[in-house]
Amino acid sequence: MQTISGGVCAPQGFRAGGIRCGIKASSQKRDLALIVSDRPCASAALFTTNRVKAASVLVSQERLASRRCRGVIVNSGNANACTGEAGLETARRMAELAAERLGLRPEEIAVASTGVIGTPLPIAPIAAGMAELAASLRASEEGHDAALEAIMTTDTRKKGGALEVALEGVPIRIGAMVKGSGMIHPNMATMLGFITTDAAVEPEALDQALRRAVRGSFNRVSVDGDTSTNDMILIMANGAAGNPLIQARGARFERFTQALEALCAGLARSMARDGEGASRLMTVGVQGAADEDAAALLAKAVASSSLVKAACFGADANWGRVLCAMGYSGAAFDPAGVSVRFASAAGEVLVCAAGAAVPFSEERAKAILSQEEVEIRIDIARESGPGGSATVWGCDLTYDYVRINGDYRS
Repeated sequence: MQTISGGVCAPQGFRAGGIRCGIKASSQKRDLALIVSDRPCASAALFTTNRVKAASVLVSQERLASRRCRGVIVNSGNANACTGEAGLETARRMAELAAERLGLRPEEIAVASTGVIGTPLPIAPIAAGMAELAASLRASEEGHDAALEAIMTTDTRKKGGALEVALEGVPIRIGAMVKGSGMIHPNMATMLGFITTDAAVEPEALDQALRRAVRGSFNRVSVDGDTSTNDMILIMANGAAGNPLIQARGARFERFTQALEALCAGLARSMARDGEGASRLMTVGVQGAADEDAAALLAKAVASSSLVKAACFGADANWGRVLCAMGYSGAAFDPAGVSVRFASAAGEVLVCAAGAAVPFSEERAKAILSQEEVEIRIDIARESGPGGSATVWGCDLTYDYVRINGDYRS
């Protein structure tokens, strides 16, 4: 497994681009992106579990029911959510405009949007920019970067990557880009994420691989406890690598899925680090739970706790908040069997054993928690067996989070 450049354009047969069409007049950044395959693709996607779904989500769910998708058009600056029938018409028109320019059928184009909820999305600037958008398509890192910038909102860092892995001697590539730094607490999907691969994968196998990869990565990120109306992750596989077909079982499937999991985990981690206003990446690991699901519940409760996040911001070794969050997680565990350690590049300190306080140096704990990346390591004693484990990524809660979201619309 090798890290390569190119992002979503690293796999053969994919192009991407992005422009500024002026969706949000106050912004000078790119705001319209397009990713497309030169050949037909198998596809799979996961969407927000929020009952309130953006028009782009509803339209893309319709399009992706066939598990065949060759491209996606994405806008930032406006979520096109809670916009009624007019919003649905706008989302459909976006796909039609892209398809007309590319010589494809509208059903082959998915749609995604991100930005302010409840404001009508103007179609005029999108239509006016379509020729320029198509002309911006590149099968290169340049195309990936332009598209990635166009889908960002409050993100401060670009989050993308690509891997190459050999399948029975045939190199296949997987590329990805994601955006998201706020309204992140998904349960089945993620912010906005787009993954491309030149591997030949049957649609059912692609769906299973995506679900498994998301379960251990983007579903284990929490920035602020809010699940967006627009969450979506899409993967397209065009088979250009010429590898033996990957089916939903066997060594090929496992190799492909492991590579996809590795790529998604790295991006999930970078997304947590770029949480709105964040100054620290917080990694919560749980070992010894009843099973993996219980471990994930416990870790996510800790990573999502506003009190734990605030303590992380203040570099305060307030471990009682960790146990408190575990207690309301809904997972069964024995509080008397819990030990907690704080760790970072500055070292590690035990702050709780057998569910109770132990002597430790507050000064050393503060130094450990003052690093840019900190870990909360939780062990639950078991009478037999290692039990389940899980890792969740989050960030601290800072004054800047309130500042960013206090005037988001303006």
